[in-house]
Amino acid sequence: MSRHRTRGRLGAGLRIGVAAAALASAAAAVWAQMATPDRIELPGFWPTEGAPPREGFVGPATCAACHAAHAKTQPTTSMARTASRAADSEVLRSHAHLAFRSGDHEYAVSSGGGAPVFSVRKGAQSASVPLAWAFGAGKVGQSYVFEKDGTFYEGRLSYFDTLRAADFTPARAIADPRDLTEALGRVVKQPELGRCFGCHMTAPTAAGRFDPEGAIPGVTCEACHGPGREHVAAMRLGKIDAARAAILNPARLEAADSVDFCGACHATFWDVKLAGETGVARLRSQPHRLQSSACWGEGDRRITCVACHDPHRPLVREARAYDPRCLACHAEAGAAPPPGGTGKVCAAGRTAECSSCHMPKYEVPDMHFRFTDHLIRVEGGPPS
Repeated sequence: MSRHRTRGRLGAGLRIGVAAAALASAAAAVWAQMATPDRIELPGFWPTEGAPPREGFVGPATCAACHAAHAKTQPTTSMARTASRAADSEVLRSHAHLAFRSGDHEYAVSSGGGAPVFSVRKGAQSASVPLAWAFGAGKVGQSYVFEKDGTFYEGRLSYFDTLRAADFTPARAIADPRDLTEALGRVVKQPELGRCFGCHMTAPTAAGRFDPEGAIPGVTCEACHGPGREHVAAMRLGKIDAARAAILNPARLEAADSVDFCGACHATFWDVKLAGETGVARLRSQPHRLQSSACWGEGDRRITCVACHDPHRPLVREARAYDPRCLACHAEAGAAPPPGGTGKVCAAGRTAECSSCHMPKYEVPDMHFRFTDHLIRVEGGPPS
């Protein structure tokens, strides 16, 4: 849930009407880049908005009937597996007991049969709760949510893949909890609750009502394309134009809109600016870093998120795989620049793995993971 803490700090007092301010500005780029709270107030579907009714969603199986290729690969992505019921968590199934100690408190999750149970022990005292939801596919880590007395909590124990073990949930370490309830977790209230579930599930909020029990775990088709019932009905009647109008195809968005679209969960340029984040905290917002790059200008389709990453396929981690994208703008040594590109060549004489230098990785300490900084620049340096 850590990415959503950025947006969780965007309270009503900070929603300053970026859209209205941009309309008054002569800079087209400022208008194009918007804060997510402003985006979801505009007409039409936008990820995480929670306005469409529950009955408008048909589920990925229905989409698969026509979109077989995407339906085959998308469920293997980390986005599709970014939430599950705790009892269905692959991480917890493969780690029957996760535990760590902090001072005189021992934190543990036991998954032997039935729902995984999260417990905290201090001397002879202990408290335990069944876990309800697991957030994160486990490639980086996985955090857990439980419900107690009608209140949702973010558990303080998370799994980290680089450690193959548990530690404190990012930014949730606590040295001296007042009691075992505080040691177990942090209360998560609306609207943060809706935002967190909204980025890990499909339609946890429908018709303005938060109801994760009725949601589809993970980011599935309709989390990005919008509710599909009207689209499906029109297709079955052969009304192609009506069908296309009833669904959102993010591939048709303008460059800045496209990056902001992904930023609904990964934090847009203005989400980060309004939250006042600096340093390594900014690094994890790929849209903000990308739109802060000098080569972004007023938006360039060649460097949008989806220019490099196919949301229907697992993330490619080899730096060399992205070289063709770099060479869509930049020339190889001795070669003519591509149409609309630049003649600049690598000063270091490198011919491969451009992103390893121009988009370096940095350790995010409480995530126990090195994240790629999407601020494209000539030389690396600490995030600012």
